[in-house]
This record gives sequence, C-alpha cells and structure tokens, in this order.
Amino acid sequence: MNRSAASKLRNKTYENRIVPAGDNSVRTRVFRRVGATALAAALLAGAATTGVASADSRAVPTAAAGQDRPELRTAVQAFIDAGFAGMQVRVNDEQGEWVGSAGVRKLGQAAKPPTNGRFPVGSVTKTFVATLVLQLVAEGKIGLDESVAGHLPELGLDSRITVRMLLQHTSGLFNYAGGEAYDNGTYVPGLPATGQEWLDNRFHSYRPEELVRFALSKPARFEPGTDQNYSNTNYTLALLLIEKVTGRSYAEEMQRRILRPLGLRGTMVPGDRTQIPGPHAHGYYRYQDAGQWKVVDITRQNLSLLAGAGDMISTTQDLHTFISALNGGKLLPAPLLAEMRKPHGKLGYGFGLFVQDLGPNCGTVYQHNGSPPHGFGALMYSSPDGKRTLTASVTWVDEATRGPAKDFSALADRLVKEVFCGAQAEEAKPAQ
Repeated sequence: MNRSAASKLRNKTYENRIVPAGDNSVRTRVFRRVGATALAAALLAGAATTGVASADSRAVPTAAAGQDRPELRTAVQAFIDAGFAGMQVRVNDEQGEWVGSAGVRKLGQAAKPPTNGRFPVGSVTKTFVATLVLQLVAEGKIGLDESVAGHLPELGLDSRITVRMLLQHTSGLFNYAGGEAYDNGTYVPGLPATGQEWLDNRFHSYRPEELVRFALSKPARFEPGTDQNYSNTNYTLALLLIEKVTGRSYAEEMQRRILRPLGLRGTMVPGDRTQIPGPHAHGYYRYQDAGQWKVVDITRQNLSLLAGAGDMISTTQDLHTFISALNGGKLLPAPLLAEMRKPHGKLGYGFGLFVQDLGPNCGTVYQHNGSPPHGFGALMYSSPDGKRTLTASVTWVDEATRGPAKDFSALADRLVKEVFCGAQAEEAKPAQ
C-alpha cells in the first residue's frame, strides 16, 4: 500500500445530522471486541484496493440540541477503528433524531455508507414475523397454545409443539442453518451457512417447506417445552403457519399488515431476489485459495436460506418506525404486547424480542440484532415506550474466523449504553 493510500486509510469518515424532536417530517447472536485499524488495512490490501475516504465531519445545528453528539460519533467510529468497513446509525431520543455514518460504502471507494441505505436485517426479521403471528392471535385465527401440527398436518410435527413454543424458541426443533451441538457432545451439521461451502452456494434458492423438512429429519434438541434453544426453524415454521391460516403468501401478509400501514417503503421480503435495491453499502467475504487471500463482494446473496427467520431487507428509518410503533402499542393489543415482551428461559427471549436489562440508571430495552450468513449486521433497540430507539447497520469483511464480526458484541454494548444510559456509558467503556 502506498503512502497516500495509507494516509487515507487513517483518516476517519463521518457524516451526521440532528433533527429536532418535534419535527415529524423526518421520521445477538451477537458477535465480540476490537482489533486495530491495521486490520482494515490488511483487509483492503487483500481486496487489491487502495484509497479509502477523506475526513469529513459536519453537524446540522438545531434549536433543540445545538450540538453534534460527539459521544455517538466516537462510539460509531470505534467500529471502523476495529476493522469494520462501514456503519450507518439512527438514534431517536428526547434530543431529536441523530443520523450518522462512518467508514466506506464500498472497499476502494471514498463514499461513505448512505444513511438512508437498505441492508439485510437478518434475525431482526423474527420481530416482524412474531408481530404478524400475534396479530393473527388477536383476531382469533390461531391460539398461542394451539398445536402447530393441527394447522400443518402434512409436515408430521410433534403434536406437543405450540405456537408459543415457536415464538419463544422452546420447541426443541433442530436449527437447519449451520448445525447443532448436542449436550452429549454430538455435532449434527445443517445446511451450509458458513465457509467455502456457503460461499459457493450463496445464490441457491430454498423453499420454506424444504428447510423445515430438513430440520425434521434431524434429532430434536429436547422435548417440546422443556428447554430453550435459538433455532431458525421455529420462525420458518411460523412463516408456513401464517400462509396456511391467511391463505396468502408471507410477503403479501407482511406488506398488508405491517409494511403498508406503517409506510415502510424501504422494507421488503425479497424472496429469491439477490440484489439489494436502491442505495446500500457492501459486505465481503475473505478466504484463502491456493495460498493466496482473496476477497469476494457478497452483497448479492439469496436470503431464502433464512425464510421467515432472517430474510428481510430494511433501512434504519424503517426499523425505527417499526420498533417505535410496536412498543408504542400501535400494532398489538396491550395484553399481547405484554406477552411478547415477557422474558422467558435462559435466553431472556419473549416473542421475537430479547429483553435486556442494561443495569442501574439505564433500564430495560427490547431488542433484536441480526445478520444474514455473512458481511452484514443489524441492530434494533427500543425503550419500553418506543420513544428512544437505536437502529443501525454494519458491514465488514467476513472470514472463517468471523474477522472483525467477533468483536461486535463489545462494540454494540458501548454504543447501546451511550444511547440508553448517557453518562453511565463511560463506566462500561472497554479498557484501551
């Protein structure tokens, strides 16, 4: 890398703006902690790229805040310093709306990630699907404690598995994506979701029934209702349940019940489409071939591998609108929303939501993060009243060891505490 390129790499890219709180015209499996900026340089070199972005920082002053939230800029920039390629963030709180991006949209180019960009949201999809299922419960079309097998007899499901168990991950069903490690030490592989095998098959199209039948061909993790294990199979089954009960496709029902009423024009169920429409940042995969490192742009990938469990595309604006409306009581009756937000089991999981206690002076947040198999990550956090939210997307150069993705959890924790704890976040910052 020449001196000019290295100099550009060290520069920090940033864009942010603040909108007054009253302006309505603008509306885990988690990953771990930080490497060094040198990692970003190595990844860029592996991709045969040179320059990154020049420094740029600006804030739009407002009557409500009049400052540019430097604590948020610092927490976001920490992702880029750790080796992530790019990030876009949206925070809504009593100070108004703050939107920022850092890093680059695409390796080798100077442009920053678009703050209105679309991205795969991964398992954030589960919160949408759980909300849709609960709307059907509210209408009396299904019951939380009804047997799923009664609606989908053709699958040969264990009759003890209920709708509640799907939404809480207590069915015991094998997770088709990636595989399962059983308590007796046995490992049973699933459909390829990592490594070279996934890379070579990332455009393969899966049908939801195919995914579920594959899972049912494997041993259950435990008897239904006796334990809890995060499994994508539960939410793919929820997709099939939605379609059977409504007589419409999952994508149609999502559009009819949630996306259109909330005006979520940037959100979609892509089906077999592999292209992210509109502005977007790029994700990558790095691997070794014949002793040489290669980097592949994996922005185009078929998300049908995670049908109903991680296949949606959205924006930070739409995720904010959705989670704010959900916790604000606009999508579900109060008793069902309370059920959805009740933590259960060792995961602290409700129905499509993790319930997270951030500690003294911070309170509880309802959240779901997500990632499709590689290259992208999404964050969605909300206060109980839906008035304070954090929504974000990150991109990186993934690899067999997960690359910088392994540091996601510690970095996300710092950002979350900046948003929901304010000054308390200083105590939680990792040691330098």
